[in-house]
Amino acid sequence: MKYLIAGLGNIGSEYAHTRHNIGFDVLDYLARKEGGIFRTDRHGDVAEIKHKGKTFYLLKPNTYMNLSGKAVRYWMQTLRVLPFDILVVTDDIALPVAKLRMRKQGSDGGHNGLKSITECLLTQEYPRLRVGVGSDFPKGRQAEYVLGKWKPDEEPLVQAATEKAAEAILSFGAIGLERTMNVYNT
Repeated sequence: MKYLIAGLGNIGSEYAHTRHNIGFDVLDYLARKEGGIFRTDRHGDVAEIKHKGKTFYLLKPNTYMNLSGKAVRYWMQTLRVLPFDILVVTDDIALPVAKLRMRKQGSDGGHNGLKSITECLLTQEYPRLRVGVGSDFPKGRQAEYVLGKWKPDEEPLVQAATEKAAEAILSFGAIGLERTMNVYNT
């Protein structure tokens, strides 16, 4: 079995470790932990890791958030995986900081990366792992907030959530989506 794990974010040092780039951060952590090395390839940086007989292809699209679907579709077709063998890791302002929520499918919830993936795959039926980034911003300042850095008091929570999200990804491949949701959606 093989899985495509797409961590959403924006390329460039100005976006590194921002709330919107939590998907990149989770995949970076998982690759380091499991001995994967990212290489630049078509539409993104890709690393391959193995866990319990399963192969995980970690994708960090280089298409910027709003065009993430282009990269996900390309790698889905290249690797010949179906939408239910994809897991998209993304930020979510509807969840408190560091809260995880895995879903089998769903709407984009106003997230441009998920909207692009849904448009390119022609379905909302692909698993996603949302990592809460909170919503502590004034009206009209959402973009500034999600593109901003974590507050110092959030850092330990975010690190713990990053580690837990990496565990959830491996669990997704090892024991399946439903059982993983039961364990990690607390």
